[in-house]
Parts: sequence; C-alpha cells; structure tokens
Amino acid sequence: MRHPFENLDPAQTVQVLPRHLAGPGAVDPRTAWAFPYDEGWPFAQTDDGTAAAFSPCLRLQTTYDPQPDQRGQGTWTVSAHRAPFTPPAWRITFDAATPVELLHDVHTELLDLYLEDRHSDHDRLLKDETAPHEAYVPLLTRGWSHDVKTDGTQTFLTPEGLGGLRHRYAISGSSGPAWRAWGGHPSEPHWTARFSFGTPTTLVAAFTASLISTEPLHRTVQDVPVHTRRALYIATTTPKQPHGSTPVAPPPPAPVASRTR
Repeated sequence: MRHPFENLDPAQTVQVLPRHLAGPGAVDPRTAWAFPYDEGWPFAQTDDGTAAAFSPCLRLQTTYDPQPDQRGQGTWTVSAHRAPFTPPAWRITFDAATPVELLHDVHTELLDLYLEDRHSDHDRLLKDETAPHEAYVPLLTRGWSHDVKTDGTQTFLTPEGLGGLRHRYAISGSSGPAWRAWGGHPSEPHWTARFSFGTPTTLVAAFTASLISTEPLHRTVQDVPVHTRRALYIATTTPKQPHGSTPVAPPPPAPVASRTR
C-alpha cells in the first residue's frame, strides 16, 4: 500500500496529524518544560542529556532521562511532593518517544496550577476537584470509541485504532496508573504515558486536549514512525533542507486550554 510519505525526501519537513502518531520531535527539556528559569526555577543538564528542573519550593520536580538504546528511548518524569525531599504524592511518566508538544502542554498547565496555588488558598496540585469526564469526553466528540469493563476500567480508542487512553476509575487502592495513554499499535506502542492515582485530573485533561488538537505538528519525514505512516495525514510540506544542514525545530504550539477557570 502507498502512503503520503512514499515519494518525499527523508529530510523534508512536513506538518502532520494525528498527533499521537507524529513521533517525538525535537527533544529540548528547556522548551518542553517552559518554566520561568530566570524566576527561581533551578535547571541542570549533563553532557549526556539527562536534565532536571525544580519549582522554587522544591515540591515539584521534572526530569528527563534519555536512553536511546531502550524501547521508548528513555523517560520524562513529573512528580509532586507534599514537602521537599518526601516521597511523591503523585507521578507522571512519559516515554521519551512521546510527542514533545504533548509534554509542553502538560507542563504549561502544571505551571499554571502552581502559580494559581501560590497566589490563592487552593492546593490544586494535591487536591484537584476536576471531574474525570473533563479528560475523556473531548475524545468521544472526536470519534474515539468507548468500552467499559466490570473490572473498574474504561478504554477509549482512536478511530484508526492506533492510540488509546485507559482510565482505572474504581481501583483507587491499586499501585498501577489511574490513567494510561499510548500511541501506535496497542501490542507495541511507539510511546506510553502514565498518570498515577492522585495526579490532578486537570493535567490529564491538558494532555488529552493536546492529544486531539487539530494543530499539526512539524516533523521531518525521517522522524515520523514508519509502521504507522499510512494512518497519518500531511497538512503541508516545506522544501527539504540543504545538504548538511539540520532542520531547526519550531517552538511548540500555544498551550491548548484544558478547563474553564
């Protein structure tokens, strides 16, 4: 079968949809996290690419651990703590192969929650009251299927079946994730994201809103996963880069609104 990428130069830049099949994109922790580093947010990165950033109060921590030889290519981790240096109250992990724009939108919402808590008497980072349906109803409006099981889980699948979201709504005592999302074939996904119990649903909603956004992602042809290319749509193409040059990654798109204030 032919696919839209078949006759394109590997170095050609394209804008593609759906987002969950676009590939990770250009990995830059500073851009993905989008924190105000000049306002007291410590940031450090080693020569091998490992990076970490912290909130000024040290209750929020986000890290990037690249492992290019491993399936998933490493891990992005976000954790919140009730007090510095205590066990995390909740944790989010993304495979490094997750589209970086999804990470950017989750971290933008994370910063928004942090600043909201800082300037009010709320503690939405630990006591979020956002209803779970705010995270998954938008998927249904985009044609995702919905299956509920008696074991306390519900699963939402993309129209082409190459992505999904699983919500464990009735197993709050479990050590597994409350939410799990993936892109690619279910048996061997390109990437997986996991949200532990206690994670603010607002952050899950920011993730799903970004996931189904119709704003295409910029990729070079060679960076788009091969096995799912037939399910991708090319919005636009741009001329290939001159030989020997490296495409400059565009900035992540503006954050997608995930809730009503």
